Formats: sequence, C-alpha cells, structure tokens
Amino acid sequence: MRIHHSTKARKLYRKINTTTWGVDRNDHGGEYRWQRHSKNKVDENLPSREGMHGQHGRGRDYTPLYKFLLSKVGQVWDEVYSEAVSRLDKPDPIFYMVMLRRKEWRSYVRCDESSFYSGLCIDDAGLLQKVNPAFTAEDIPVSCDCCTYTFNGEPVPVSSKNWMKPLEEEDWE
Repeated sequence: MRIHHSTKARKLYRKINTTTWGVDRNDHGGEYRWQRHSKNKVDENLPSREGMHGQHGRGRDYTPLYKFLLSKVGQVWDEVYSEAVSRLDKPDPIFYMVMLRRKEWRSYVRCDESSFYSGLCIDDAGLLQKVNPAFTAEDIPVSCDCCTYTFNGEPVPVSSKNWMKPLEEEDWE
C-alpha cells in the first residue's frame, strides 16, 4: 500500500468555527426570507437581491502564519515574504506582525484580547528580525486572572512584574 503525500505547502491560516459560543455572527446582512418571493426591486437605487449562500471572508485564524514568521527570524525577508504570500488568501495579515517603517516598530503586537506576538521588522541587511529580542512573556501586561494570555503561542506566566501593568492604546492591533 502506497501513501501519497501532498507536495503542496499547507496554508498559513485556518477557518475559525463560527458556530461556537462567543463568535459574532450578526454581520450577515438582511434576512433572505424577507426578499425570497419578490420578483421586482422595491427601490431602483438598491442592488438586486443576492443568493443565500454567498462566500464571506470572515472567520480566519492566522496563528499558523505568526508561528511561521517567528520561525523565519534571521532569514532573508524577500524569500520569507514570497513563501508566506504563496500560502495565504491575502498578504495583509503578514503586516499585522511585520512592521516595515522604523517609526511603527513595537516590541509586541496584540492579535486579539489575550494573544500577543513579538513585533518583527526588516533590518538594514534585509533580514527578518524581532524588534526587541530581549522582550519576554513576563513583559506582557496581564489585566485579569480569568483569561489565559499567550505570547508567541505559549502561556504567559502571571507575576508581580506583569500583573495589572497598563496597556498602551497603540499596542492594540
């Protein structure tokens, strides 16, 4: 029996389960049933009704991308970028973590309420680097004890150093 392995690289994102508790599903638009049997437009300025099963680009988790970028620190940016773009649905999420302009550089980025990642940049030699290699999980601000905070995918230990540390507004992604 032969096992076939795909040579195609895995995507750097995954779909989020939007049927789980706590996921906002209220941005779907109007109810289709309200327009179901209408043959004519009610108002000529409005677009015609669309089908029920349109594709919406919501529900993407880019954690695999962030881990990929962290694994490529020290490598040539152009090669890293080329590979990442080929494995994504759009290039924008790369720049949530990688800051191109020096004035935008931050030690960390916040990707949701309790997930933090090292800020990345491109150095003068064209290599992908961490903005602040000395920044650790203990430097992440922890504001409540009910959430599990993560830094680069690992749980953040709560200590007196980071407990109730103020969060700067520009730290939000």
